[in-house]
Amino acid sequence: MRIATLGLFHEANTFSPIKADRALYADGGVLRGEEIVREHGGAETTMGGFLAAGGWPDVEVEPLLFAFVNPIGPIVRDVFDELLSDMLDGLAKHGPRDAVLLALHGAAVAEHVADADGEIATRVRELVGPDVVIGATFDLHANLSPRLIDALDVATVFQTNPHVDAHRQALKCADIVVRAVRGEIRPQSALVPLPLVVNITRQDTSEQPMADLMATAATIADRPGMLDASVVQGFPYADVPQMGMSALAAHDGDATVATKTATELADAIWAVRDHLQAQGLTVDEALDATAREPAGTVVLLDVGDNIGGGAPGDSTVLLAAAQQRGMGSFLQTLWDPDTVRHCVTAGTGATVRTTVGARHAHSPGHPVQVTGTVRLIADGRFEDTTPTHCGFRFFDMGRTAVLDTTDRHTLVLTSKQVLNSSLQQHRCLGIEPADYHVVVAKGVNSPRAAYGRIATRMLVVDTDGITAMGIDRFHYHHRRKPLYPFEQSGVDSTYSPT
Repeated sequence: MRIATLGLFHEANTFSPIKADRALYADGGVLRGEEIVREHGGAETTMGGFLAAGGWPDVEVEPLLFAFVNPIGPIVRDVFDELLSDMLDGLAKHGPRDAVLLALHGAAVAEHVADADGEIATRVRELVGPDVVIGATFDLHANLSPRLIDALDVATVFQTNPHVDAHRQALKCADIVVRAVRGEIRPQSALVPLPLVVNITRQDTSEQPMADLMATAATIADRPGMLDASVVQGFPYADVPQMGMSALAAHDGDATVATKTATELADAIWAVRDHLQAQGLTVDEALDATAREPAGTVVLLDVGDNIGGGAPGDSTVLLAAAQQRGMGSFLQTLWDPDTVRHCVTAGTGATVRTTVGARHAHSPGHPVQVTGTVRLIADGRFEDTTPTHCGFRFFDMGRTAVLDTTDRHTLVLTSKQVLNSSLQQHRCLGIEPADYHVVVAKGVNSPRAAYGRIATRMLVVDTDGITAMGIDRFHYHHRRKPLYPFEQSGVDSTYSPT
C-alpha cells in the first residue's frame, strides 16, 4: 500500500502585523523527503505519527513536503501558492497512490484564502480523484469548515491541551485510512459547527468543563460502529467565517449515525457554554499573589504575548512590573534579535547597558532599560524527547544570549520565536528554571506540560497583546453573527439543541 504524506501546519493570527513570508519559510520552514524523516522520525508530532505507520506490514509511507513556521500572521499570497503548487506537483509525479495523509493545523489563513486548509484538501482531492483515500489530523484549535471535511475521508483531531497526543491521533488517522483502503470499513464523517467561542484560558483538557467534554467524546467514540469523535476548540484569533468550536464524529458506513452523534456532542458543548468563558488576573494581582508565595516556583502565564497563538514573544509588561517592584529571582525569555547582536558584540562576561523587548509597533509595553552581565552566547538549538506541546522534538531559538541583570533577573534573549513549551529551552543554557521564584512563560496551555512539573503555582495573567484573553478587545470583520459570547441574545435561534 503506497501512502503519500505531506502538509502545511500553520496557525494564523489575523491580528498579527507579522506575516508568514518567504524569509520565515526559507529559514528551515520547508522540509522535503528525507529532511522530514530526520526532523520528525521518532518525534511525537503529527508527521512523526504518519511516518511511524510506514513500519506497519505492507504499508509504505512516502514523505513529500512539510511546511511549518511558528504561529504568526497570515501566509503571504505568493508563498502559499508556491507551497500548494509544490505539494500538488509532488503528488502528481510519483503516483498512483492508494492514500494521502495530510498534516494540517486547521487554522491556516493565507492573505487571499480565508480557509487555507480547506483549499489544500480540496485541491488534493481534485488531483487524486474520488477513489484515493485522504486522511488528515488537525490541531485541537482548528477552525474546521464543511468544505474541508467534505474533501476528506478521515479526520482526527488532537484531544489534549497541552497537545501531547499529536502522534497518537496521527496513528489513529493512519489506521482508519489503511482499513478504508483495504475495504474493511467505510468512514462517514459529520461536522457540526457551533456559534460559540471558548476562551483560551478554558481550554486545558485536564480542567473542567473541558475534561468532561473530552470524556464524552471518548465515550461516544467507543460505541459500536463508531470510528472517532472529537471536540474541536477552534482558534479565536483568526477573523474568518469558520472561526469557532465544532463537534466531529465518524461512523463505519452510516452518515446518519455520524450526524446524530456529532450533534449529541455539540449539544454537550453548548450546554456548558457559560462555563467556557473566563477572566484572568491583572498584572498587579498576579504579582501580589506571587509575592505571597513563600517558596517554590510560580509560573506566570503571559496570555497576551502567547507565542503559541501568534504573538511575537517580546512583551515587557511583566518584566517592567517586576523591575518596578524590585522583584528578583525572575526568569523570562524575550524575542529580541537586536539585543542578541549587542550582547554578541560585547562578548561573554561583558557588562552591557541596553534596552530589551517591545521591538514591534503592536507589542504591549515598551523597551525596558537593563544593566547586566552577558553570561552566555549559544546557537540556540536544543532537543527534548519528553512530552511537549504538539510533540516537537527539535527546536531552534537562533543565536541566543543569556543576560543576568542587576535587578536579579535572568533574561534569555532569542533571535527566533520559540514556544515556551520545554524546560530544555533553559536547561540547554545551563539554567534551571526551578531555581527561580518567578518564571514567565509566554503562553497559556502550551507551557503546562513542561512547566507544570516544576511549578508550585501557575497563574494566568490577563496581559494585553494580540492574544489577549478578552476577545472583546479585538475588531472582527468576517466572523459569523451571532456568535457567543459576542452576542448573547439570538444565539439560541442559531443553534437549537436536539
